[in-house]
Amino acid sequence: MKVVYLVLPVLLLLFVACQQPTSKLLITQQPYGTLQDGTAVEQFTLTNVNGMTVKIINFGAIITDIIVSDKAGKLGSVVLGYNDLAGYEGDASFYGAIVGRYANRIAKGKFTLDGVEYTLATNNPPNALHGGPKGFYKKVWTAAPITTDDHVALALSYVSPDGEEGYPGQLKVKLIYSLNNDNELKFDFQATTDKKTVVNLTGHSYFNLKDAGRSTILNHELMIPADWITPVDETLIPTGELMDVTDTPFDFRQITAIGARINEDNTQLKYGQGYDHNWVLNGAADSLKLGAKVVEPESGRVMEILTTMPAIQFYSGNFINGTITGKEGFKYEHRTGLCLEPQYYPDSPNHPGFPSTVLEPGQEYSETIIYRFSTM
Repeated sequence: MKVVYLVLPVLLLLFVACQQPTSKLLITQQPYGTLQDGTAVEQFTLTNVNGMTVKIINFGAIITDIIVSDKAGKLGSVVLGYNDLAGYEGDASFYGAIVGRYANRIAKGKFTLDGVEYTLATNNPPNALHGGPKGFYKKVWTAAPITTDDHVALALSYVSPDGEEGYPGQLKVKLIYSLNNDNELKFDFQATTDKKTVVNLTGHSYFNLKDAGRSTILNHELMIPADWITPVDETLIPTGELMDVTDTPFDFRQITAIGARINEDNTQLKYGQGYDHNWVLNGAADSLKLGAKVVEPESGRVMEILTTMPAIQFYSGNFINGTITGKEGFKYEHRTGLCLEPQYYPDSPNHPGFPSTVLEPGQEYSETIIYRFSTM
């Protein structure tokens, strides 16, 4: 009997220990594949004590996966993506990527600085989109893991040469992804230039908080604290005006199901084939503030976005059409993912009344985005 009494407490302690999450923040590195030109790509996995996991590759600074708990404590992926490097190398939809030099659209691929007109690739005819067909999402970034007592991080850097994709100036970009035990995934952007240029950087993950793209996002509930949007023309370029969201399908100041008004008879919705618009966030432009909140009722997952940027682009996955085969061989159908992209206004270089995206030598571009996950 003495043996039994000695063994049972030990077994109990072992059982309890096995049920506890890891006590440490972890970052690991492993090969992810090889690009067609022979360049090796690495994947970095960040994990916190709650089991939240973020996977990042140094090709395109792409987030390949975000895994968080639902209200029952079950871990699951909440982003769309591909199974392998070949999928990301051939991708033209910016899945999980960092986009730049200029996120969103520039009208007709042209802008002028100090009397000089610059011409960009029109990869979203008739406009330029997300930095061009070989923008930052097609580049191999230099990566360095970072570990501290309260977070794990991955520092990524890229030097964009003068004239790349038509943009002036050599731009040195640094991005730090960090994960803490509050389930916050933070993006810290920094950039400097040796010649006057324009910069607008953001992340382009497609989220589905229920099942990572196996069902639509129309039952997701969204709140955006913004009184105005920048209305667009039929090519999705801002008109230069601001539109009050009151009494329109664009009023998300109270949390509302995305599908509640998406099919209303509204000119702006017709132009975007749904939501593909820029909301002007309430609050000081350069302060960290709430940009959006998303709730998925069935899983109970909640995502809040904080940012220092003045606006956020909400895209409801209108052009996802079943032609992309994603993770586990699953085809992504219409509106099975949503994007919420903190950024400056689209086409700002061509609108003097919009917040400036001009960066000059001696200045530093510095912006932050935080994606915070929790459950109801």
